[in-house]
Amino acid sequence: MSVNNLDNGKSREEKLDRSSLKFNQGAIVVLVSLAFLFDLNWLVSLVSIVMLTGTFFPKAGLFKLTYFYIVKLLGIIKPQIVNESNTPHLFAQGLGGVVLVISFLLLNFTDQYFIGWLLSIIVVALAFINLTINFCVGCFIYYQLSKLRILYSGKQHV
Repeated sequence: MSVNNLDNGKSREEKLDRSSLKFNQGAIVVLVSLAFLFDLNWLVSLVSIVMLTGTFFPKAGLFKLTYFYIVKLLGIIKPQIVNESNTPHLFAQGLGGVVLVISFLLLNFTDQYFIGWLLSIIVVALAFINLTINFCVGCFIYYQLSKLRILYSGKQHV
């Protein structure tokens, strides 16, 4: 079940390609896992930059561009268009990007190596959950913060 069903359809819906989200999650899982396995701290930084760029400039996200202009065009992954808001997904991506920035800083500028890699692995685990069972923890956090009126989501909660 997608977390987007939790708001009972009250959010502003738009066309969203779920395959693009899946590709994004898969790229995060693979790249951050490789960074961990081969101790490539710089790769954590690169993934965080890609995620944050895609959050603040959605059309410029490298994973999204790769999906739309290579993967989708070659027919490797078929599009799955749905009517749902992209905002919770962007929030989740931004949250993951910030966690990876913290991870990178811990890995490179402190002696907190274990905590740095733990944060990266948490991002991988949450991306993997979203990829495999369609539950976006970051989206869930977004909806909870919206219900508490900590975030403005453009909708009224009863």
